[in-house]
Amino acid sequence: MTIELSVLVEEADRFLDAARIQDYCPNGLQVQGRPQVRRIVSGVTASQALLDAAVAAEADAVLVHHGYFWKGENPCVVGMKQRRLKTLLGHDISLLAYHLPLDLHPEVGNNVQLGRQLGLTIEGPLEPGNPRSIVLVGAPAEPMAPADFARHVGAVLGREPLLVEGDRPIRRIAWCTGGAQGYIDQAIAAGVDAYLTGEVSEQTVHSARENGITFIAAGHHATERYGVQALGRYLAERFGIEHQFIDCPNPA
Repeated sequence: MTIELSVLVEEADRFLDAARIQDYCPNGLQVQGRPQVRRIVSGVTASQALLDAAVAAEADAVLVHHGYFWKGENPCVVGMKQRRLKTLLGHDISLLAYHLPLDLHPEVGNNVQLGRQLGLTIEGPLEPGNPRSIVLVGAPAEPMAPADFARHVGAVLGREPLLVEGDRPIRRIAWCTGGAQGYIDQAIAAGVDAYLTGEVSEQTVHSARENGITFIAAGHHATERYGVQALGRYLAERFGIEHQFIDCPNPA
């Protein structure tokens, strides 16, 4: 079965409510390919490796969290950017990308999906009155020692996380996928026992240590694999088309 590209994009935009969210890049259709879509390949980032895999998989569209055209970047289509766009345009493949809308979504969002993967009970956003509040708060099924929880994270994500061990068991935790280490101060103010994200900065470690909170950096790529898969499955089931998630490993 196939679906019109325009219908697919319209539904993805509607489902994620992408138009209401200000972002650092355009959300939705970034590169237009053939008008009919039978097979979607999803992945975290529209890297050359993912595009090559999508070509091999005979995809009509590629769906990612990290696409192109970020604010402040060089707009010239040269080098790596030229090669990526040439691959898409040369094979008539569309590129759909959703950044913050995919982080925030209450069903297929990266943060909700990561919480489910880790078996966390989701309490809600860290800032309930803020529609752009991206950090979630919740709890493990039972209190866990920081080292035990870090091992659990590593087993689920298949990647050993960086652990800054706090001085108390983890009963309540805040988390945000990707490069959200800057939210640790808000997590500390909220009184949680631990904060988990993808990346770490030098000052993050000091904030965690000096406030007695556990901090876990589980990898930007590793924490953001699940939202795009969930969105791909939703679209495939909605329209009766094929979907394949392709993971291009990234240690960062």
